[in-house]
Amino acid sequence: MSGSDLQRVVDALAEKIGRSVAINDPSVHLKCASRHFGDEDEVRVHAVLQREGASAVIGHMLAQGITGWTGPGVIPARPDLHMRARLCRPIRCRSELLGLLMVIDPESLAEADTAAIEDSAAAIAALLYRDFVAEDAQRVAGEAAVLELLCGTAERRTAAQRALGRQGWLRNGHHATVSVADVVAPEKENAHVEVALRVALEAVARNRFTEFALAVEGNRGFLLQSAPAPKEHLRDQGAVVAKQVREVLGESARCAVGIGTTADGLAEAWISREQAATAARSARMLPDAADVVLWEELGVYATLLEIPEDRLTPLLLPAALTRLIANDPHGRLVRTLAVYLDNAGSGPDAAAALHIHRTSLYYRLHQIEQITGLSLSNGDDRLALHLGVRLMALLDDRS
Repeated sequence: MSGSDLQRVVDALAEKIGRSVAINDPSVHLKCASRHFGDEDEVRVHAVLQREGASAVIGHMLAQGITGWTGPGVIPARPDLHMRARLCRPIRCRSELLGLLMVIDPESLAEADTAAIEDSAAAIAALLYRDFVAEDAQRVAGEAAVLELLCGTAERRTAAQRALGRQGWLRNGHHATVSVADVVAPEKENAHVEVALRVALEAVARNRFTEFALAVEGNRGFLLQSAPAPKEHLRDQGAVVAKQVREVLGESARCAVGIGTTADGLAEAWISREQAATAARSARMLPDAADVVLWEELGVYATLLEIPEDRLTPLLLPAALTRLIANDPHGRLVRTLAVYLDNAGSGPDAAAALHIHRTSLYYRLHQIEQITGLSLSNGDDRLALHLGVRLMALLDDRS
């Protein structure tokens, strides 16, 4: 579709009703806008200048259920976002949502204005559908290739790399760093998770100078970039994704972002993806974990999180640690053991961390040895208990 075709229809409608008109895509990103007629608010000005809406605004609009509307409705104002009320007229063709026609201040629309909007909706739908058929086929093919490159078998990864090359994606393929974003949201928000992930991932991709490819599958998003970047840059990038998802879905949603190491070329991108998925799992499961986790900072959890979820049960805990838990209803001894082992068996450091006298610490350690039947001076016994304590952190989230 020629963008000028859609622009002409939008401009003609705006002149006819004497109002600003905008067409957004189903993710509430601006596709086309008329000139202003003095009815603009800060949200419209920002969208026209930046070619994207603020994620909090998108979240407010999606919360009204606009992607499921079959006819026009009103999006209420949000003074805190400097947003006036809008008429939203979904543009559909063959039941497919193609776009959202927006007009500010719907209460002042005359009956003739509403009729003109309806008359223009059919022409806009035809133009958007022509665009949708071409663009969606390309997007679907591209994302399918990205998913195969990251998650497929060796043979499929090779074919996907060739397909991406033919499409002109990721031509600079000397490096590959993958981020995985997992979203956990209330059931009522599940319909908007894909939109939220696309808004977040596209916001990162648009604001960087390296090549990106993205894909969304269910509640998981993948971001593949073809240039190395410093750790803090990657962490900040992941924080943007997590923040944008929360702003679209609300604070009850959680987005856990894992980041893999930089692989040598697209052929090894699957390694970075596996690492990123493990890191995202740690962000979901570990108590007090940050929203963004780098795989190389996982330590022993990089190994423990390879245990399949259906095998991650209390049966994995050493029998000695299970006895200690059973005989420690308040968790004081388990906490003491964890701190002692985390401080490499240093009595002074552990006592300081626990804010107790060393005599109290050694008394507790003696109790631990009596209950477990293990010796804290034995390296193998300490390792077994330390791994068990680390596993407890993963099991606590599942209890």
